Amino acid sequence: MRVGYVQFAPEFGEVERNLDRVAELLTGGQADLWVLPELFATGYQFASARELEFLAEPAPGGRTTARLIALARESNSHIVAGLAEQAGKRIYNAAVLVGPSGLVARYRKVHLFYEEKHLFAPGDLPFPVADIGPAKVGLLVCYDHFFPEAARSLALQGAEVIAHPANLVMPGLAQLTMRVRAIENRAFTVTANRIGVEARTGETLRFTGLSQIVAPNGDVLAQAPQDAEEVRAVEIDPAQARDKHLTRLNDVFADRRPEFYRRLVG
Repeated sequence: MRVGYVQFAPEFGEVERNLDRVAELLTGGQADLWVLPELFATGYQFASARELEFLAEPAPGGRTTARLIALARESNSHIVAGLAEQAGKRIYNAAVLVGPSGLVARYRKVHLFYEEKHLFAPGDLPFPVADIGPAKVGLLVCYDHFFPEAARSLALQGAEVIAHPANLVMPGLAQLTMRVRAIENRAFTVTANRIGVEARTGETLRFTGLSQIVAPNGDVLAQAPQDAEEVRAVEIDPAQARDKHLTRLNDVFADRRPEFYRRLVG
């Protein structure tokens, strides 16, 4: 199975241009699963709730999801991408997993970061895992990386690949935690970050690149530069993520003692 990331610099508010750029970047690339950044079609730094309302779309049913499905069909692949989802009166920082046949899974970011708390509704859907054939894929979005329970909930549902669309601004942090999430869950992780700068609110956000693919043992199989576009895919064996053995006597899931963890929950 081939998994890959798309790292680029979206232009704020230029949805069609960003969709076209992703289509260009994917031309000629081959992967069973591509991961795009968080809010890849709209950009990230909304100046107001009204601006977000103007750019948000239903998923499915919006132009972004429709275009992603068309790209998946053209490339015979699956694509995970972050977008602003309009659902009734609420707007979510969401991610979709689409394939040639349409929408496969949807996730609404549970852990909102910084100013997102003033704009987006907190996620209200369970962490999803979907079987796309070669592997079972789970979804996180950006700041979710900080919470081990999020990735563990995916792994306990059988996720062999954790797709992680992101707009990271803290250099090197998520690259480290997602290696840990891969190790502790014995799963592959694919983080697709963006690059570029947005300064639309009096505050400058510099996105840190370094998209990466990590193996279940924590090895970094691919990593993008900090400040340049890159589209890259690598071959993985999902069977490695089905084997939870650390030694011949230690299975990191079978060795769990949840009866003791519950005493600390909350």
